[in-house]
Amino acid sequence: MTYFSEIVHLSDIARVHGDRCPDKKAFVFEDRVVTYKEFNTNSEKVANGLVLENVAEQDRVAYMDKNSDRFYELVMGCAKSNSVIVGINWRLAPPEVAYILNDSSAKILFVGEDFFGLVEKILKDVPSIEKVICMSGTNKDWPSYEEWRDKQSDKICDRKPQLKDVAIQMYTSGTTGNPKGVQLTHDNFYSSRNPEPQEGLEWSEWTEDEVQLVTAPTFHIGGAGSGIGGLYASATNVVLKEFEPTAVLTAINDYGITKIFMVPAMMKMILDNPLSRETNYSTIKYISYGASPIPLDLLKEAIEVFQCGFIQLYGMTETTGSVTYLPPEDHSIEGNERMKSAGKALPHCEIKIVDEKGSEVETREVGEIIVRTTSNMVGYWNLPEETEKTLKSGWLYTGDAGFMDEDGYVYVHDRVKDMIVSGGENVYPAEVESAIFSHEMVSDVAVIGVPDERWGEAVKALVVLKENCETSEEDIINFAREKIAGFKTPKSVDFIKELPRNPSGKILKKELRKPYWEGFDRAIN
Repeated sequence: MTYFSEIVHLSDIARVHGDRCPDKKAFVFEDRVVTYKEFNTNSEKVANGLVLENVAEQDRVAYMDKNSDRFYELVMGCAKSNSVIVGINWRLAPPEVAYILNDSSAKILFVGEDFFGLVEKILKDVPSIEKVICMSGTNKDWPSYEEWRDKQSDKICDRKPQLKDVAIQMYTSGTTGNPKGVQLTHDNFYSSRNPEPQEGLEWSEWTEDEVQLVTAPTFHIGGAGSGIGGLYASATNVVLKEFEPTAVLTAINDYGITKIFMVPAMMKMILDNPLSRETNYSTIKYISYGASPIPLDLLKEAIEVFQCGFIQLYGMTETTGSVTYLPPEDHSIEGNERMKSAGKALPHCEIKIVDEKGSEVETREVGEIIVRTTSNMVGYWNLPEETEKTLKSGWLYTGDAGFMDEDGYVYVHDRVKDMIVSGGENVYPAEVESAIFSHEMVSDVAVIGVPDERWGEAVKALVVLKENCETSEEDIINFAREKIAGFKTPKSVDFIKELPRNPSGKILKKELRKPYWEGFDRAIN
């Protein structure tokens, strides 16, 4: 990637490029165009506004809205004031949103009009929130974002973040139900940018004329990270409010998009769109993809249609995004063995495969994938025990099982922790099981991920009913939807007589998954 020695902290991005290329377009969002000078000025106002609102250094500030250039203004404003932006998954159910706001102790909530009703419903249960600001729309009780921002000073905020300071806190689903706050520091973002181009990483270089399409949700590391990467490189970032295939195809035509990040479900929806065969893709240099399983046939079709370079990326929120890459030269329209892998370690990362005792296993032997990188999170917010389970002696234990071949390519084989990845979203079975188990007719339940052509994996519930009780698949699904986010809700329910268990009583999830995954080369990405 293009290297700017002056950029060390996230807060430096807007200031450096605001001076270096003031008139260059930083963002295009709907009918709004923002230059790097305007981006820097606006984020400075946000920083000073947060200071006046008594947001102390390292205090949390929450954002709940669909994609917008304003999200990155807030990221930068928080960085300049040394506060922490907390992006909230707007697909979550009200109790889940309330939990995140309470857990983070956020003082200010920036919210879009699509979610006014949800916020009004839960606000009384979130005592830490001192102010709500409307990112869009109007509310008689809350000021608008532009009104609030534009009355602030545009002087340089006098706070100075340190590399060790947290910049962004992202919540991932927790193994036992409650989301976990992943703390990512300025150093996590800085250290992933290599000071010199790396041999074989031409795809990571950015030229002055790059135009990136940001379509992944910004509460996800894929959306937030790709946007920050584009800003770092002083690219023009075309931001879509949310993913919609026709809008993506239109943007490619209208703006001469050169780079895109997509999860496989997005790729499939675009390819299924009738306009996909009529669109001119000649400006696209590279499409990067990851975050969920991808069928080999889908990948081959994408290569044939888009006619550009492809890079698979594997990583986690906890690693500030990507730790491996499968380069363009390892992709082919005919398909090959390496396309079943997640690629090899990025230059700033070390990867090992270990057994249950933490000892490295032999080549092609399956074990847990662990990662050592300066981009590893500092830890989970207020969860020291969970942090200790995940971070050990500088290594982050991913919970993914896989093996490494003789050339250092990593093949993700299964999950150690039973996590389901559906359309790029992490779903922990325990959370779904807990929601379903509270149904009055349910005696026992197990939740697994099954193959899904569109989403990579879909959530399936296997339910044992109480004696002499009857209910429907629809009833179970609707019951769960009231308690958890829609993307976590089972897409299907099978009723069975009993769950298979080992002698100690543990449910044999591998046995439950087996019939659904027969004939598939790999279960996960």
